Order: sequence, then structure tokens, then C-alpha cells
Amino acid sequence: MFRIREPTDMPRRLLQRYLPHPETLRRQRSLRFMSHWIGNPALWVLSRRSVANAFLVGLFCALLPIPFQMASAALGAWALRANLPLSVALVWITNPLTMPLIFYANYRLGAWLLEAPARQAPDGLSTRWIADQMLDILPALALGSLVAAVACGLTGSLVIRLLWRWQVVRSWRRRAARRRHKRRGGPPEVGEP
Repeated sequence: MFRIREPTDMPRRLLQRYLPHPETLRRQRSLRFMSHWIGNPALWVLSRRSVANAFLVGLFCALLPIPFQMASAALGAWALRANLPLSVALVWITNPLTMPLIFYANYRLGAWLLEAPARQAPDGLSTRWIADQMLDILPALALGSLVAAVACGLTGSLVIRLLWRWQVVRSWRRRAARRRHKRRGGPPEVGEP
């Protein structure tokens, strides 16, 4: 009548729907040199800990103004035993469309923390202007990015852990309600699952 699932089935099934399969990535020509690493089963586990650590690593790397963010996220996923594809995918929060806004916000945060006046972006923002101003804005950008990366990474990890726990508790309550109704022999009451 009712299929009893493990309490953490729901979050796991939702994530598995969107994440690539390890074999798909191993077959890609550009990733062959990493195939032994990509195939490590520990990096593909979907548990509360591995997903929360993936959010920690992915959000942290996404908010840092560094090159090779995806490689940094992959290395962080390996070090923390986080879910590899999720860690790397979260780096794309800072994409070419969002990067200027995020890094400008990080710069403003850093300027505020350093109690320094923040420079206003010119109407015609160009790479030349950024290169000319880099030495002046770099300390504020670095500090603001580091603070934002730590705060967002820790917050993301905590939120995932709490949401996962809430889902497990909800699933256990539903199972208990089904067992009670099965023992009574009647249909579930109105408002109960």
C-alpha cells in the first residue's frame, strides 16, 4: 500500500535529478586526465554532510575574485569530502552577468570594513579603468570578498543542514502517521499526510 522510503530519500532524489552521472563526465574527452579522480565514489555521495560541505566550498570559491574558481572548488570538495559536481556547479553563481555586481558589492563591504571611502563606478566601466584603479581597490576587494565568502559559505552550509534535518523529521512524522492510520484501519484524517 505505502512504499516506505528512507527519510532522506526526498532531498537525495531531488539532487540526483539535476546532477550529472560520474560516467558521463569520465567519458568527456576534456576530462579524461582526471577520470580516476572524478570516479572516486566518495565525491559523489549525496548525504547531509557532503551536500552541506559542497555548499560551503562552492559558495566560498564563488565569492572570491580568483582565477580557476572551479578548480579551487573541486580541490575543496576533495579536501572536505563534499559532493564534487555540486561544489563546482555552485561556483557559477558568479558568472559573467553577476560577477560585476557581486564583486562590486564585495568591494563596498571591504571599503566599509576598512572605513575607507568607496569609489563610485564610472558610467562607462572599462577594463582600462579597472586596471588603473586596481591597486587602490584591491585591499577593500580582497577583504570584502573574503568576509562575504566565509559568511555565505557558512550560512549556506548551515541552511542546507537545517533544511535536510527538517525534511528528515517531516518524513519520519509522515511515516508515523501512516502507521497509526494503518493500525486504526481508517483513512488519514483531514490535514494529515
